Amino acid sequence: MRFLGINAIFHDPAAALVVDGEVVAAAEEERFSRRKHGKRPVPFSAWELPEQAAAWCLEQAGLRPEDLDAVAYSYDPDLVGGEGLDERWEDLRTTYARRAPNFLATALPGLDSAQVRYVPHHIAHAASAGLAAPYRESAVLVCDGRGEAVSHLAGHYRDGELTVLASQSLPHSLGLMYEEVTQHLGFLRSSDEYKVMALASYGEPRFLRELRELIYPTGDGGFRVEPIDWSVYAKALAKGERWTADHADLAASVQVRLEEVLLDLARWLHGRTAARYLTMAGGVALNCVANTRLLAEGPYEDIWIQPAAGDSGTALGGALHLAQAHGDTVAPMPGADLGRGWSDEELAAWLDVARVPYERPADLAATVAAELAGDRIVAWFQGRSEYGPRALGRRSLLAHPGRPANTERLNDVKGREQFRPIAPMVLAERAPEIFERGPMSSPYMLFVHDVRPGWRDRIPAVVHVDGTARVQTVERGRDPLLARMLEEFETRTGLPVVVNTSLNTAGRPMVDDPRDALECFGSAPVDVLVLGPYVVRRGAVFAG
Repeated sequence: MRFLGINAIFHDPAAALVVDGEVVAAAEEERFSRRKHGKRPVPFSAWELPEQAAAWCLEQAGLRPEDLDAVAYSYDPDLVGGEGLDERWEDLRTTYARRAPNFLATALPGLDSAQVRYVPHHIAHAASAGLAAPYRESAVLVCDGRGEAVSHLAGHYRDGELTVLASQSLPHSLGLMYEEVTQHLGFLRSSDEYKVMALASYGEPRFLRELRELIYPTGDGGFRVEPIDWSVYAKALAKGERWTADHADLAASVQVRLEEVLLDLARWLHGRTAARYLTMAGGVALNCVANTRLLAEGPYEDIWIQPAAGDSGTALGGALHLAQAHGDTVAPMPGADLGRGWSDEELAAWLDVARVPYERPADLAATVAAELAGDRIVAWFQGRSEYGPRALGRRSLLAHPGRPANTERLNDVKGREQFRPIAPMVLAERAPEIFERGPMSSPYMLFVHDVRPGWRDRIPAVVHVDGTARVQTVERGRDPLLARMLEEFETRTGLPVVVNTSLNTAGRPMVDDPRDALECFGSAPVDVLVLGPYVVRRGAVFAG
């Protein structure tokens, strides 16, 4: 059977297609529209239909809208409610959701609006983890800003069936709490929460005692978040203002308290399920520092987190939920490379149209390794794009990890704050000798690892101020070109690690198609563009 999933509420509009229980395609609308997180000026800052992403998913499978058995919409307007919510916005959101089937039928001609099924927001999140994971049984923990009326779900998946064990009613929300402090620290809420996590490493949690009285678990699988005046701890920052030790300490305090409450929720859930594995989704599951503490101190053998754990992942979860409900045998998610890709011939045509001089080296991995060893920054565009916010070797900026200046250099290239870390990629079998703590298989870059002391001075560009790194491990069988490039780089430098950060500049979505790659290469101080099998060098471009 054929199910299309749609997220078009709050932010991060996305579409995903599941056919006969297999994930075929998934993409975020921002990759097509070039509006990061689907953000538009108020009042249209949410509820954007992923028209282009949905059309592409169908095209990828050779389907028409009328070929679908159903469409999952990851929000149920009949469930909306909660204390302390702005009734005007809730009425507007509910009205939009009720009309969404008609909007979708207009956006996808041939689709019958009666085919649209509402899937509760947190059920879609849960399915995106519990059904997509490589386990037949797992505890599942969803934590985000909000759904229709709750901000959290704790449950148990067994053979595809979900038992919901707890949920937390609004207005209490760990995700909204973290959004509030994000805004207070001068960042964009529902977008820049990862910056707070990075800033936390520069501070001490000296406000933790006070926050423990305001943010606390209730012992029944839920929690409370009391109203918090953040200005008591640090003054509000306007965009671009310089942060102080107070701001870093506030970030550190909030981060630690989040970790503590999540640990309590995870332990409670284990007590109810005795599950060996925990699967997670929701925007809070993108907090890789908290994830690592859950794995290190929690009761589970392993934790699996869906790479598009934020709201875009509910498109996938909604489609998987319908597939399971209709009797399909749902297969684990095959990987994060579920977006658009181009053939070698199509990529060459783009380069020809752009009149860019390029070459096709006989050994691409060795050529790129040599460029990196020469301390050149490489824009790397390969295969199908990633689903989710992390660059995983498909749309990446690569650099030499042994040069300390490359942290500042790459942050300058991307036009972002200098306290932001950049990440290492490493062959999975080499990871244990360089990193400790956290899982040694980390293909989705959703955990942090301590860098072993003997390596910190050897790969300083990827070592954060607290001695950690957010690692991506590379499997030879899954990504042989990337694996060979890492080996070639080690042959030249003695370092089995390469810097990997997302191929984009500040405020823009990650590069997705060849035009995006050429525009980014033309506007940012990047030395080399690798577009599929082709190599473009900056000197050659400007000389030509």
